[in-house]
Amino acid sequence: MKIALLGYGRMGKEIEKIALERGHDIVIKTSGENSYDITAADVAIDFSIPDAAYQNITNCFKNNVPVISGTTGWLDKYDDAVALCKQQNGGFIYASNFSLGVNLFFELNKNLAKLMQSVNSYNVSIEEIHHTKKLDAPSGTAITLADGIIENSQKKYWKLDEGYEKSDEIIPITAKRIPDVPGTHSVFYTSSEDTIEIKHTAHNRKGFALGAVVAAEWLVNKKGIYTMKDVLSIG
Repeated sequence: MKIALLGYGRMGKEIEKIALERGHDIVIKTSGENSYDITAADVAIDFSIPDAAYQNITNCFKNNVPVISGTTGWLDKYDDAVALCKQQNGGFIYASNFSLGVNLFFELNKNLAKLMQSVNSYNVSIEEIHHTKKLDAPSGTAITLADGIIENSQKKYWKLDEGYEKSDEIIPITAKRIPDVPGTHSVFYTSSEDTIEIKHTAHNRKGFALGAVVAAEWLVNKKGIYTMKDVLSIG
């Protein structure tokens, strides 16, 4: 499989290692304004920056190259990207986190939210911890966790926990930035008597990279818009 790496930062380099170990070829490595011919690739993996992601992704659609994207911070244009993908009959997977373990954690989070609906005495909150070079807050993974709770509860919104007025409709998210932390996400249900906590801790970036390559392998020669649930046959 010939892979284009759109974004060759720390994640791009980790993805390259995994892809080569699995017998694939990296035919494009780009960052910033580098010019490239995307048609040289069978599939593209976008881990660029928010300002570049939309252009990278839509360029793939226009050139009939399936693309997966793990870039966060550009989702105000997600619906436009999906519309263009359908128009061009492209292949697309977006995930806030490609880690196989995290995607199982997403499903655990949804199931717990359903269970907690029968109990009114718990307040739910989310905490995420990442390295200091992460550009967005809260993380896309934390937002996906919040959306999973909202889909399965009476909560309606999430808010970054920065002094806003508390509400029963809001899920507070705390974002911490600490050097050399790949990613830790916790969901808390707290009452006056006890706390229920589920937590995912990434030990390194390898899990994210492996999931991205597995998703790319799955997407090659497919048309349509998919998620990691499709890749993992969850649900």
